[in-house]
Amino acid sequence: MESEQHSQELGRHMLGPHVVGKRVVVRRLLRGETGPTGGPAMTDLLGVCTAWGDGRCVVAPESGPEVSIPFADIVSGKPVPPRPSVRHRVAPREAELRSLAMWPAVPTEPLGEWVMRSDVTPEEIARAGSVLAMGNPGMPYADAAAAVIAYYTPLSRPAWAQVVVDSEEEAALRSLGWVDARPDEADTLFQVVSLAALQRALPRPPAEIEFTDDGTRAVAAFGDRAHARAAIDGDWLGLHDIWTAPQARRQGLSTQLLAELVDWGGSLGATTAYLQVRGDNSAALALYEQLGFVTHHAYRYLAAPA
Repeated sequence: MESEQHSQELGRHMLGPHVVGKRVVVRRLLRGETGPTGGPAMTDLLGVCTAWGDGRCVVAPESGPEVSIPFADIVSGKPVPPRPSVRHRVAPREAELRSLAMWPAVPTEPLGEWVMRSDVTPEEIARAGSVLAMGNPGMPYADAAAAVIAYYTPLSRPAWAQVVVDSEEEAALRSLGWVDARPDEADTLFQVVSLAALQRALPRPPAEIEFTDDGTRAVAAFGDRAHARAAIDGDWLGLHDIWTAPQARRQGLSTQLLAELVDWGGSLGATTAYLQVRGDNSAALALYEQLGFVTHHAYRYLAAPA
């Protein structure tokens, strides 16, 4: 009898023994209660299915005790994606602001929630020398774009904007004539990983690594063969400028340097590591995937119309 009822229930929803251990949403009847239209009352329950059998589905919500739901009370239900980790629930703007720790001496000026950055070296006109155009500029986009151009013109610098791919800010600037600043380059991926998971994936750093730090930034190197840098902001550790000389590649030097920097960041309380990598750098992407990095968001640069 239970098997027959079980079969009937599976025909009405996407639940069953296969969802044990997975996150699900279940709409169920509330016996003895009346809904707003006069019919049976129903409610939705979101949580992890911990058991399926003996005529019941057991769901553990994010808070509170487990709920045992008779099969007969299930109106509908389905598996849902796992809840994003804390680091993935952070908005791109907040994540990108962490990278300001990499260039603490770069002058910045707010434009609402936008941040205009004016690195004085001509080599760096991207992250440290562009406006971080993410969030609300506090004025119409046309006025914000004009303010950005007015800010960079006296510096003899091109007006560039760093935008999240396919964002509202990108669409607004493109409608004002802004174009790809680097049309031949792939978008950049902002990738994140749990520091604990990264530490487990990395080797133990060797003793011969050259290491220096000033409390918030660090450099690890193997002489002129390879180097990598890091900066810490709160509990986020940024990894950047990861470089290996062509003749020294495929020797594991990058992972050893990352291990040294991650150990340093962990000792200062970091729980999340991040880095930026071009979307067409297949070798680096393969390495970072092995280490557990996943893409948080993608960004690109737009240039003001000439």
